[in-house]
Amino acid sequence: MKEEVYKMKRLFAALLVLALFVCAVPAMAEEAAPAAPKYVFMFIGDGMGNPQVTATQYYLGALENPDSELPVPAALSFTGFENVGLMTTYDASSFCPDSASTATSMASGNKTLSGVLNYNVDLTESFKLITEYAKEAGKKVGVISSVSLDHATPAAYYAKSESRNEYYNIALQGVTGTTLDFLGGGTFLQPDGEDGAQDNLFTLAEENGFTVVDTAEEYAALSSESGRTLAINPTIAEDSAMLYEIDRIRHAAEGEESMSLADMVKAGITVLDNEEEGFFLMTEGGKIDWSCHANDAKTSIMDTIALSDAVQVAIDFAAEHPEETLIIVTADHETGGMTIGFATTAYDTHFNYLENQTISWVQFDDVITEMRENDATFEDALAEIETYYGLTTEEGQDLTLTEAELESLEAAFELSMLPAEERVLGDEEALLYGGYEPLSMAVCHIINNKAGLSFTSYAHTGLQIPVYAMGVGAENFAGLYDNTDIFTKTMAAMGLQADA
Repeated sequence: MKEEVYKMKRLFAALLVLALFVCAVPAMAEEAAPAAPKYVFMFIGDGMGNPQVTATQYYLGALENPDSELPVPAALSFTGFENVGLMTTYDASSFCPDSASTATSMASGNKTLSGVLNYNVDLTESFKLITEYAKEAGKKVGVISSVSLDHATPAAYYAKSESRNEYYNIALQGVTGTTLDFLGGGTFLQPDGEDGAQDNLFTLAEENGFTVVDTAEEYAALSSESGRTLAINPTIAEDSAMLYEIDRIRHAAEGEESMSLADMVKAGITVLDNEEEGFFLMTEGGKIDWSCHANDAKTSIMDTIALSDAVQVAIDFAAEHPEETLIIVTADHETGGMTIGFATTAYDTHFNYLENQTISWVQFDDVITEMRENDATFEDALAEIETYYGLTTEEGQDLTLTEAELESLEAAFELSMLPAEERVLGDEEALLYGGYEPLSMAVCHIINNKAGLSFTSYAHTGLQIPVYAMGVGAENFAGLYDNTDIFTKTMAAMGLQADA
């Protein structure tokens, strides 16, 4: 009898353990299931390869540690992220791709031709975008860019076009579509169409429920209840873009106000923030690319700092939502073939020399235009160059111009003083100036080289690009992979499944 009772007790205990285990399995499975971020930040430094990031770190490190006997690189907001990957950038056309195809790869997970936005190589089928999937999942969606809002990279996150140059039709998809809740930064290249006779994009945006803001007062009034917002920077520069950061800082010192890229991200968060499904926000630092096309190292460094500051806004937001946020920082491609180290400086660099430059190449173009209109002399030009770049004819200074440098500046000056249609450029001059204002390029090259920097191209290169990630799902971004995997990995992190 005792033996039977003992067996019954053992059986009961076994059944109890089994019951407890069965009850625990769903809880264990739920606990083991990876969390999906409610808030996703995607930052793209257009043209920002590893050289641009490294140069920025070295520049800041040189300024912050002027008395150090050893080189000390500074950290950017994102260079300390624990998860770092490396991705390829080639597209279906070339190992040296453009922004339309590379942004397409990251936005849709598909390769295409240079110049094409979210269409296949046959131009017969369009791709579904990560922003569309995010919207279907209930998230609010935002796109920010420091360049025009219809430019290739921002366009890739809300539009589909056989050509990146269809600016009006691209913007039309943004302001009349249903994907975007926030679109901000620069403005539109063709607000009334290429011929100026189309329906105005701002009017169409308002008819589609957007509120247009473009003053400091209107930005200050934004909130999570603002609804769909088209946010134009109060200060617009060339090509419907925001100011280069180097110029914005100089203008601010002169008493003018202009919103930074970080300010735009703050505005985007204000509008998009919600407790339900969160948001997806793509932010592009587009003028890193433009400055590197023009071989202007200091200007690219300042715009890289501007992007880093914008990422810091997301990091601060993540600190308030530590278990709900994913931040990804990368680029579409590298521009200019920037390299650190120049023959005449051997193994030495002088990044601190770049502090003397206070103007972008494009605003120095304006200075040159004024000199041309006023029949300036070469001595007048040298005075302007010293004012904005610190390059001098005074003997014994760090930035004293050599005889060879003076000769190159004078040759470029003579060309720049001619109207563009009267200039005769041989192959050597065309290669030397890359189609830009000769004197601006000559000055940029000289100060770059004195600092220990140089460029190999005025175009894009085929370098692989670093990817930095922090937060929920960030571990998926480590390793070496293709740029189409940015889409795949971000979708997986958000717990979303692409359509078959």
